[in-house]
Amino acid sequence: MSTLLTALAAAGPLAAGWSVHTVWLRRSLRTARRDPLTGLRTRDGFTRRATALLKDPRAVVVLADVDHFKAINDAHGHAAGDALLKATADRLAHYVGRDGVAGRLGGDEFAAVVIDTHGTIGDLLAVLHGVLARPADGLDPAVRTTVSLGWVRAADHPGDDLSGLLRRADEAMYTAKQARAGVRRAGLGRLLATFSGRRAGRRGTGVAA
Repeated sequence: MSTLLTALAAAGPLAAGWSVHTVWLRRSLRTARRDPLTGLRTRDGFTRRATALLKDPRAVVVLADVDHFKAINDAHGHAAGDALLKATADRLAHYVGRDGVAGRLGGDEFAAVVIDTHGTIGDLLAVLHGVLARPADGLDPAVRTTVSLGWVRAADHPGDDLSGLLRRADEAMYTAKQARAGVRRAGLGRLLATFSGRRAGRRGTGVAA
């Protein structure tokens, strides 16, 4: 009996150490999947959650790109540009809510997957476009710009995975940007000539499975 108690006593600190290590690993993993500037999910974290959401036939994929972002950085400095990105991310995350997911794919490009519960996604994105164009709190009102949005219903392209849907949303977004239309839905025919599923010269929107 004393041998058993001795063994348990010896194992106690080891078990506690592993417990602390496991908690640390989980926190590190969550941190790695969060963008340090905006707090949104990084590409990997976004992909995991978005892929699960796409199982819902009401899922909508949205791509958002800040207009004239380089000009903001050049005119007002990178700190102002960072603050603008943070404000954009906060507003996008608020719009998406807990039932969807938003992520920063890189630079000034963001993505989201939302569940269109009431079939009003077009109207809601038009409102979001206006919200994203407001000046960021605490910044000079001159530090402002618009955000172009492209979106696609997953149910309209049942053969597409997340990467394919993001490419369609990307094409729609680029059309909206060129036309200064603000928001554009994909699936309205061939929008632009693409190269290997991407606009020529455009950074990739593919994501890892």
